[in-house]
Amino acid sequence: MNKISLAGAILAAALALPAAASGVELSKATIKAADGSEVSVEVATPPGKGPFPPVLYIHAKRGYADEDRGHVRELAEQGFLVVAPDWQFGRFIERWPAAHNPETELDVEAGLDYLQALPKACRQPVGIVGLSRGPYYAIRLAAKRGKDIAAIVSYYGHMQNPNASEPDQLFRFAPEIMQITTPMLFLIGEQDFELRRMNGGRAFYALWERGVPVEYQVYPLARRAFDFRQDQTPEELIAKRHARERAKQWLMRWMQLTPEMRCR
Repeated sequence: MNKISLAGAILAAALALPAAASGVELSKATIKAADGSEVSVEVATPPGKGPFPPVLYIHAKRGYADEDRGHVRELAEQGFLVVAPDWQFGRFIERWPAAHNPETELDVEAGLDYLQALPKACRQPVGIVGLSRGPYYAIRLAAKRGKDIAAIVSYYGHMQNPNASEPDQLFRFAPEIMQITTPMLFLIGEQDFELRRMNGGRAFYALWERGVPVEYQVYPLARRAFDFRQDQTPEELIAKRHARERAKQWLMRWMQLTPEMRCR
């Protein structure tokens, strides 16, 4: 879908959300995916006139929740213009789906198009922040539209197609890992699921061997979803702060931002 047709697909009214004390503006809109499906998106805009560095936020299979909204706000407080498409809501997908629905990739891509078309977005490749299944969408999108993506931050991301066979889940990573050249930062707790650590680790080595800029940060004593757990330990609270800063620095580096969080 090109940006002109996308703009025509955006519904006229956006539902405004309460502004954060930091001056971040939160809003909602409904856009259309390439197959006509409606996609709900939330937008977090930093204070000021912009333009701002654009970031696409891809949520996990548990659904877009308040914890995601808080993360999106934090990214905007750091200076990023963030668009978060809800790839479940418009297709009536329940929380925690086991299978991957390839049609939802169109919803995420529509979010990318919408982000790039926003008047306050810098005209440059975007950054992606994904959680859990979100990074799988990210590598699929990077394989398809690599020139539009400057960097990926993967929070405990699944580096294999959820629909793949058990041997593929255990011993292989997604083929897109051998196609992409997008710099990627892995963030994961040392007590996360073993399978997640295994295919993420293999993906890290494969990217590094191919010369793709990649780093793998493991957080000691941190469990699954360390950054938004309701029962966070003191160590996980620190890990969250560290991860947010590492993600910011990674995006700044590969999006080539100034120290003032401005596009060059």
